[in-house]
Amino acid sequence: MARTLSMRQALSEAFHQVMEEDERVIMLGEDIAGGKGAPGDQDAWGGDMGITKGLQPRFGEERVLDTPISESAIIGSAVGAATCGLRPIAELMFVDFMGVCFDQILNQAAKFRYMFGGKAETPVVIRTQIGAGYNAAAQHSQCLYPIFAHIPGIKCVVPASAYDAKGLMIQAVRDDDPVIFFEHKVMYDEVRDEVPEEPYTIPFGEANIVRDGGDCTIVAMARMVHKAKEAADALAKDGIECEIIDPRTISPLDEDTILESVENTGRLVVVDEAYPRCNMATDISALVAQQGFADLKAPIEMVSPPHVPVPFAPELEEAFIPTPEGIAKAVRKTVGYAG
Repeated sequence: MARTLSMRQALSEAFHQVMEEDERVIMLGEDIAGGKGAPGDQDAWGGDMGITKGLQPRFGEERVLDTPISESAIIGSAVGAATCGLRPIAELMFVDFMGVCFDQILNQAAKFRYMFGGKAETPVVIRTQIGAGYNAAAQHSQCLYPIFAHIPGIKCVVPASAYDAKGLMIQAVRDDDPVIFFEHKVMYDEVRDEVPEEPYTIPFGEANIVRDGGDCTIVAMARMVHKAKEAADALAKDGIECEIIDPRTISPLDEDTILESVENTGRLVVVDEAYPRCNMATDISALVAQQGFADLKAPIEMVSPPHVPVPFAPELEEAFIPTPEGIAKAVRKTVGYAG
């Protein structure tokens, strides 16, 4: 039975279900329960966003572990536990903190399967928050997922709906390889849709065609999917129909669906909240330029923030984030291209 849930509720339900079905699943991170040793209630916070609240009272302190403030220890412990038969879900509170624990991901977890002849499995999920729009300033607002997509051996998930968040999280926990799960912090309560009560999975590398259209393909990720939908609604009033593709996972990337859409529309706009240099917009643009060039009727357009740190001032942060108006402008440019 489907109910309307927020992304926050959908993720929480996924955690309860995967821990119920498999006792090898553990969670660890900073204050994912909270309150231990302080006046007041144990399980006081459930993480900085309250998503893991209720898990420790249900599954105990041996499976839901509050850790010291040490990202290198959290990720290192999770990777080690995964190689020893557990299925850890580690919380790296903000992806901006990757700098102090990247070796555990880049040179250890990502490479074990390849270094040991395919015999080593590292079934670890690393949850982390991304994105601007929360007035969290330059060190808590970045979209660094392209850095992880660059590394072979890691699967990268970027959900854009509550339905996808639950199905992709359960798939991630059941996967035998390292998975980085990027959650846009603004979307926890901003996005709500129908979510089945029972557990289900969504395969990695299978894009979602969010909207059909024949004039222009828009590829967007995470919160940008919803900005693209607003742009498409406005453009439709002028007779311009856009097909919106949400890749869901950027590694593996569903290249076929993107190329087939561009073959149909002849135009491509890629919307990416990550910094513009070497981001997913440039990667997907290169893919289409190389393999779908003959189908293009106009130059590819990319919509990304400026190449500057995310501003703290609300007015500047608002100006930093790609807008529906900016996306619509890019689509009009491709549709109006005269050659």
